[in-house]
Amino acid sequence: MNARASESNRVAVAESDSAAIADAVRRARQGDVSAFEIVYHAHAARVYALCRRMTGDDAQARDLVQDVFVRAWERLTTFREQSAFGTWLHRLGVNVVLEHLRSRKRDEARHTDADEWLAGPGSPAARIEARMDLDKALARLPAGARTVFLLHEEGYSHDEIAQMTGIAPGTARAQLWRARRALMGMLDV
Repeated sequence: MNARASESNRVAVAESDSAAIADAVRRARQGDVSAFEIVYHAHAARVYALCRRMTGDDAQARDLVQDVFVRAWERLTTFREQSAFGTWLHRLGVNVVLEHLRSRKRDEARHTDADEWLAGPGSPAARIEARMDLDKALARLPAGARTVFLLHEEGYSHDEIAQMTGIAPGTARAQLWRARRALMGMLDV
């Protein structure tokens, strides 16, 4: 009998916690910062665990937890209670971490390209002149080809470029090919 009473007490506590958190979410959606603090304390450990698993780094995970909750606060009005708040927050956390990882990948690619260019052959003056020539050539490209070329150089895939620009992935590939060919002609490469 004591075991059953203990079990029912735990269920009652869990249900009241769930109800209290649901109430805090509702109040937070109306702009109540102290209610959002309750939501934060209820979910921060799980969000941290998610971020830690996805990044493999404690410091990044801590930073990303803050990003997730900032984004949650900004988008709290979009939570429509069609699923549990924890599920919505988990999906938001996954999106924030994936966005961070993609951004970091692009940054690393950009820095690698810049490092290779700076370490490349020729004097610094020659490299600066070549860069100026490239900028002029890029300015002469049609807008669509220039956009696709620059986004691809930033590290975006053809599918991501297509999604961002509203064109088909095949069109993105074709525009990239045309941009490269035009640039090679303009730069006498």
